[in-house]
Amino acid sequence: MNIQQTLESAKKIVIKFGSNSLAKADGTINLDFMNMIAEDCAKLMALGKQIIIVSSGAQVAGLSSINGWAHKKDMHYRQALCGIGQVELMDKWRAAFKKQGLHVAQLLFVKEDFEDYHHTLNMRNTLFTLVDEGVVPIINENDSVSFEENSIGDNDNLSALTAILWSAELLVLFSDIDGVYTDNPKTNPDAKLVESVTDIDALLKGITLGKTNSFGTGGIRTKIEAAQKATQNGIPMVLANSKKDNPLASLLDGSQKGTLFEAADASAPKE
Repeated sequence: MNIQQTLESAKKIVIKFGSNSLAKADGTINLDFMNMIAEDCAKLMALGKQIIIVSSGAQVAGLSSINGWAHKKDMHYRQALCGIGQVELMDKWRAAFKKQGLHVAQLLFVKEDFEDYHHTLNMRNTLFTLVDEGVVPIINENDSVSFEENSIGDNDNLSALTAILWSAELLVLFSDIDGVYTDNPKTNPDAKLVESVTDIDALLKGITLGKTNSFGTGGIRTKIEAAQKATQNGIPMVLANSKKDNPLASLLDGSQKGTLFEAADASAPKE
């Protein structure tokens, strides 16, 4: 199947937005983008789909509120900034979805939540209850209390863990590029978009992995890690560009390209 067909057939969808998707060029939060995404999600939900959002952007939202902290690099300031920004971020998501007549809920996780049986059971039950009632859960890592040993580290992998936890049927990662390229398209004009991936190991041998970008904590490497987690659990993943107009709706109508990581065959014997 292609991306359009995969999106049409999936009912339970996890969608991840990175900091670069949510930030304007000046580093402040992009309210127009959030309103557009809420509109797209409402359209998908009207088609009977259930949506969970994994949203970065706490630091970006914090800097939008307290720009005097922009140059403070101390970890305590960073964690405090995330605490301030998380409130602002959720307020903006709440306002965007309210325009569509939808409610949102906030969930903050750390790595150990996915490793403890009772935690994961409660997380699953909460997610199922929220989506069954038409509420959009919005998930982020709890950056204000996480530390290196219990940090997931990036929301690409958090979104994959969430998709697995919820038994999602599709994971969509939005970035600032159209998908996986053979090389960095921003520096190499000859780089080619890889539209379908069935073998991630083979893909890694044929592409050049870039570095993380200015606002985010991950690069193409963490997106491929997320794809490995998801596809190994039978969940296809799409990597696409959030900078297009109505990016979700554009994927659904087939007007936007991206990279589709096809799910592994769950019935196949494991080595």
